[in-house]
Amino acid sequence: MHLKLNPDEPQIMHIDLNSAFATTEQQARPSLRGKPMGVTNRISKHCCIIAASYEAKALGIKVGMRFSEAQLICPEFIVLESDPPKYNFVYQKLVKIMKAYSPKVEMKSIDEGIIDFRGTREVNSRSLQEIGYEIKQRLKDEVGCWMKINVGIGPNRFLAKQAAGWHKPNGLDTLDKTNLINYYKGIELTDLSGIALHYQARLNAAGIFTVLDFLKANPDFLHRQVFHGVVGRQWHQRLRGYEVDDTPTKLGQVGRQWVLGKSSRDDSYILPAFQYLCQTTGQKLRFNNVDARGIMVGLHLQSGEYWFKRKMHGSSFYTDQEVYRRALYLINQRPKSEAVIQISITCYELSPSSRSQISLLDSTNRAEWLTQAVDEVNDKYGNFVICTANSIAGKSLVKQKIPFGSTRYFELLLKEA
Repeated sequence: MHLKLNPDEPQIMHIDLNSAFATTEQQARPSLRGKPMGVTNRISKHCCIIAASYEAKALGIKVGMRFSEAQLICPEFIVLESDPPKYNFVYQKLVKIMKAYSPKVEMKSIDEGIIDFRGTREVNSRSLQEIGYEIKQRLKDEVGCWMKINVGIGPNRFLAKQAAGWHKPNGLDTLDKTNLINYYKGIELTDLSGIALHYQARLNAAGIFTVLDFLKANPDFLHRQVFHGVVGRQWHQRLRGYEVDDTPTKLGQVGRQWVLGKSSRDDSYILPAFQYLCQTTGQKLRFNNVDARGIMVGLHLQSGEYWFKRKMHGSSFYTDQEVYRRALYLINQRPKSEAVIQISITCYELSPSSRSQISLLDSTNRAEWLTQAVDEVNDKYGNFVICTANSIAGKSLVKQKIPFGSTRYFELLLKEA
């Protein structure tokens, strides 16, 4: 069977900063090198690990694990609170290095990015492998000797990312028509970026058990019988090295969540943090220039239950006051006898904002004008220079989280750091 792999020379490079936050902390604090350690947004009994060093990962400590669980695995496990300015320093250094080789740089998250070498002089004068090794050395020279990155090279974004994960940490690999089949023979379906357990189950149900089975599958079969949509045809092309992932993804929802410092039933403790989360959610809506119609409040309770309420509104909203008013109506329906551990607020059913220049003479737009004025002051002088009294109390309880999966909110986060 002719598989029609992409015959083009690889011109996409994926850069992955290994265990970014943990490695950055070990670089900044030499005493932590070689030790199992991790980073969390705030140290508490219920906090989760957002980054783990390779020494910690070797013991079975994983990202997303609670600090208390990590301590059971390794009582000597060291955890630090996140330090956004420190990570931004490394991020900016990495971006500057990457842009020295091509203007077409796309950061996928604060520790991963893509360099597209198509049409650049660099790719005609020397190999991408040589450039990859040079980038690795420049990061060590410009940040520090403990910094490690994985470099993956491929004909499309998908295979470049797969190559970057092939030999961690600190690897450099290429996937192309010459070695792709052998690479696929040695991995499982869930080793493919984007294939989680639920997709594996769907593929297995269709008689696809290996990556080679997946590669050989008919595109119509994948479209109609497995994925029930265009995603099936995209996988058919993606696996062969053709580009299908170079279009921006649509923003589906925005929100915030936070684990409280202690479980509580007391509104005087819960609501300041809740209002601050609403305010930062409203800020995200305006940062993305979108309005929302739906809102959901979710609570993790001390009993182990998860409680949530959602509501779709006829009119859209984006101001802090409207987010809080709608969310407050929902949280007030919670079981008041249950202690709350974690709060989440999500705004969904997003649409491009229709708001325009606001007239001071229109009393119906007073809240919108006030929001715009406050945003302008906070943009100039620092986040939350102007805010409600409850938000001041809430800010002392809630720390801005490091935004994973996107660089969208990193600039917003640094205003508060």
